[in-house]
Amino acid sequence: MVRYHPAAVAEERALPSRERVAMANAAAKLQAAGPALGFPHQSAVQGTDLRELRPRAGRSPWRGLYQRIGDEFVIGAIAPEAMVDRRGFDQAVRRCQDRLAEVEESG
Repeated sequence: MVRYHPAAVAEERALPSRERVAMANAAAKLQAAGPALGFPHQSAVQGTDLRELRPRAGRSPWRGLYQRIGDEFVIGAIAPEAMVDRRGFDQAVRRCQDRLAEVEESG
């Protein structure tokens, strides 16, 4: 199962409509394939336990940052693509880690 942290829902809603559709399609692929979803649809976020959804096989300027928690994939933040906005990506990684820590603590 794929679910969004409530704050990530707000971030997704702020995306341009075309990018929202692309993110939803990427999340549906993750839902269908689970951990077998391969590159270019997802990849590791270096230096973390996070993964990034890569809408439109990486051609989107946005990423959905997620982690598997129990039987779920939880999208904790929406980030700009790192090569486009490294600072924004790094900030989103930190937000995602904090949010997912909350999810893990609450069960």
